[in-house]
Amino acid sequence: MDETLPTVYIARHGETAWSLTGQHTGLTDLPLTERGEFNARRLGDRLRGITFEKVYSSPLRRATRTCELAGFAPAAAIDADLVEWNYGKYEGRRTADILTERPGWQIFRDGCPDGESPQQVTERADRIVRRIRGATGNVLLFSSGHFLRVFAVRWLGMETLNGKFFMLSTASVSTLGYGNSRNEPAILLWNDTSHLEVTSERNTTTVRKWPESLAR
Repeated sequence: MDETLPTVYIARHGETAWSLTGQHTGLTDLPLTERGEFNARRLGDRLRGITFEKVYSSPLRRATRTCELAGFAPAAAIDADLVEWNYGKYEGRRTADILTERPGWQIFRDGCPDGESPQQVTERADRIVRRIRGATGNVLLFSSGHFLRVFAVRWLGMETLNGKFFMLSTASVSTLGYGNSRNEPAILLWNDTSHLEVTSERNTTTVRKWPESLAR
């Protein structure tokens, strides 16, 4: 593997009220919770010391606030292609509730009524991939869960449906790059939450304890 090739770091935004309840949060512009802000700062600690050629953020404030608290706002460019999936009529709803009305529904295959189709989200992800392929240094992206899962599978050259296999926690960091002697696109690290001190979601590891000043 050519170790001079850039690495793409992808950071999911910190916790929001709807990420806690499992409600689909597409274009609804929610703020971070207090714990989400704390973990965004921890994300900044995790990334400190890494040099980035480019930093991009979704325009939604949960992403821009995470970017700011992590310490990258001065270097960040807003990119509308990084916005979360438009869930249309499923905005604010939980998957379990949708499945009672539409058994077998899978967002990465079926998309959302009055929202985006998988193909539309894929086209946005592919535009980001094409831009990043030309980078000569590391790149950092701040965005949301479903979009970043699509971005990851498109980085790998896989079909969008495979995004269903890639779980992603709030305030997590993952890295994409190149592997083996042929420099093929690869996942180098996925869903790292080792820098976080508390459980922010059901699928996040609990580490140490929540600071007493914020435990309320």
